[in-house]
Amino acid sequence: MRQYGLAADQLAEFETSRHGQLLLRQGDTDAPTCTGCHDAHTILPAEDARSNVHPTNILATCVRCHEDERLMAKYGLPTDQSERYRAGAHGIAVFEKRNFAAPTCVGCHGSHAALPPAVTEIAHVCSKCHVLLGRAFYQGPHGSPGVGGRLPGCLGCHSNHGTERIAPDRITSLCARCHGSESQAGLMGVEIQERVLRATEELSVAALAIDELVLMGRRVADERFRYQAALTEYRQIAQIQHSLDLERLEELGLRVRSNTGIIRATAEVAAETRWEHKLLLVPVWFLTLSAVAFAWFKLRDLKS
Repeated sequence: MRQYGLAADQLAEFETSRHGQLLLRQGDTDAPTCTGCHDAHTILPAEDARSNVHPTNILATCVRCHEDERLMAKYGLPTDQSERYRAGAHGIAVFEKRNFAAPTCVGCHGSHAALPPAVTEIAHVCSKCHVLLGRAFYQGPHGSPGVGGRLPGCLGCHSNHGTERIAPDRITSLCARCHGSESQAGLMGVEIQERVLRATEELSVAALAIDELVLMGRRVADERFRYQAALTEYRQIAQIQHSLDLERLEELGLRVRSNTGIIRATAEVAAETRWEHKLLLVPVWFLTLSAVAFAWFKLRDLKS
């Protein structure tokens, strides 16, 4: 295989997988073999869009078995993974945004050595892509229990196949699933939600302010630059909240408000200036209408 640039450890990996254990150790002929995923004769590289294991096709390949309710009942497995994956952040990235760097089934479970991640492995699997989020998670109070198996890692807040984003207004209720609402941890959840909601509102107001400046005919290059700076800080809030570091969250929130505040102030000054210009036009319009009226009366007198 070396002369073709191909790996030669697929069989060894398959033997360690759940599929391999069922087929080779237990003699379960319902378990997939090589041709269960790869076509017997039309062998194509994974990057070929016609391949069964191309990122846009791998889900369909897996669900040929994993959506079979009769077959999955034999192993006590659910059959709604495909539906939840497609509706989640990873599925949207792959199928709607065509981002093939986003994980498919094999990104989390592996291909030839396919196994569901153990509780102690979940945070490690997710942080292969979400490096900064993983680092923040390990630094926070959930990190050690997650690695030790006392908490289900990322699945304590996110679902596995759904991989939904937690809306800012759901943070408190999410914390309350494990912590009492009046406990120290529950109150920390309230504080985190308040900080995230405040920063979210600041960004929303700043975006509207930029739209108003555009409608006034103002140049907004500086304001757009400040908005991007605020957005960068805001995205860091999503990262740092995994560490539950309130001081760092407050610092990032202040940075967001610093940039968005300048944008709002610019829009307010522009609106006041525009109103002043309108007021200045009042006497001009009055004089113009007076002149028109005077001319009309004069013309009428001349005709009479």
